Amino acid sequence: MGIEARAKSSVDLKQLAADVVAQAMKAGATDAEVVVAEGDEFSTAVRMGQVESLKESGSRGMGLRVFAGQRTASTSTSDFSPAGIAHLVSGAISLSRVTSEDPFAGMPEDGAYGMLSGDLGLFYEDVYSLPTEERIAYARRAEDAAMAADVRIQNSDGGSFDAAMGYKVLANSRGFLGENRSSYCSVSASPIAQDQEGGMQRDSWYSVARTLAKLESPESVGIEAARRTIRRLNGRRVPTQRVPVVFSPEMARSLIGNIFEAANGDSIYRGASFFTGKLGEKVAAESINVIDDGTIPGGFGTSPFDGEGLPTRRTVVVENGVLRNYLLNTYTARKLNMQSTGNASRGLAGNPGIGPGNLFLKPGNLTPEALLQDVKSGLYITELMGFGVNMVTGDYSRGATGLWIENGELTYAVEEITIAGNLKDMFQNISAIANDLVFRGSVASPTLRIEGMTIAGA
Repeated sequence: MGIEARAKSSVDLKQLAADVVAQAMKAGATDAEVVVAEGDEFSTAVRMGQVESLKESGSRGMGLRVFAGQRTASTSTSDFSPAGIAHLVSGAISLSRVTSEDPFAGMPEDGAYGMLSGDLGLFYEDVYSLPTEERIAYARRAEDAAMAADVRIQNSDGGSFDAAMGYKVLANSRGFLGENRSSYCSVSASPIAQDQEGGMQRDSWYSVARTLAKLESPESVGIEAARRTIRRLNGRRVPTQRVPVVFSPEMARSLIGNIFEAANGDSIYRGASFFTGKLGEKVAAESINVIDDGTIPGGFGTSPFDGEGLPTRRTVVVENGVLRNYLLNTYTARKLNMQSTGNASRGLAGNPGIGPGNLFLKPGNLTPEALLQDVKSGLYITELMGFGVNMVTGDYSRGATGLWIENGELTYAVEEITIAGNLKDMFQNISAIANDLVFRGSVASPTLRIEGMTIAGA
């Protein structure tokens, strides 16, 4: 679909969404909400210089949520014909009459709706500007750079290039009508290295951006992927012990994700989080400030409005170690007798969930190298495996690989170990935060150090 076609359909989709809301109200709904989404995606993967896959697709769909008092139902379709839409509306209305009443159900209150104004830097047409041959060349250049970086790299899981453009319209019976257009592109490489004994290791690296102009060069991505792969060779096991553990930014991001899960209103009202009942209490070290900000220009989690048509905003989740806010949509806010934080997330079907905007740990002043300097003996984590995290108790146990720290220096690769602790203690025991915060998605963290974690090894 060309740019001109997209521009034309955007006008049609806003009108279409408003029309479907009107049809649902005419059919007997007391409230109605429609989301319409369309997008184009391109993906290519190259392995050992040969094109392994080439995919280009377009999609379009519509979701309708209706209310009959405090009963609610939703349906979705990709059929935008009059008959398809009539079926969508009648199906939703019929379902809403047989579902159970829920005293917390309902759309946000009048006056809560709105959206951020101005250009948020979320959409750039240049992600689709490259001809197919050049897109393939991006993937091939990333792989070639990784393969050429070191003689120990003789194999590869490939290089890739992806591009996507999306457009979403949200309309409801309370008068809200909003649109959001977004784009992204990415390039990656995944080389395989082999040591003298025949042991093999694989790692990868990538760059992702809203615009082609901000994408890192395929060569730099390939070289970084090679560096990360080579440092994993000749891995050893270490004895079981308690030591400081340093989480690289990519791994620290998962810990910040755990804070999101713990502060998620859905988990809170169900009593399924160790943050339940902890508002205003100290839950982390004093240096910890975790912020969710859906307003950052160009952010991967930025949007002018959330999944219910409320303006996105900046919410401080943890301030100087104290839990200040849960992250809520309208339903969970009502359950907790609070206000939505504008974190409703919405697919085509079902009720809104809760999603982060741009969630991040505020960086410190140390360079990553300085953060390592006073570690006599410890572990720098480069990969985590498994999902051994209990959000009710905070118990944490995951397989890991990384690099051993000796007298402040990264020395040899470490593998086949498990790290264990409890998130409640781990957040309190964060002793240092670096200054290397970079967003490569909607959740980000700088390098951080946690004192006294248990490593289960040889």
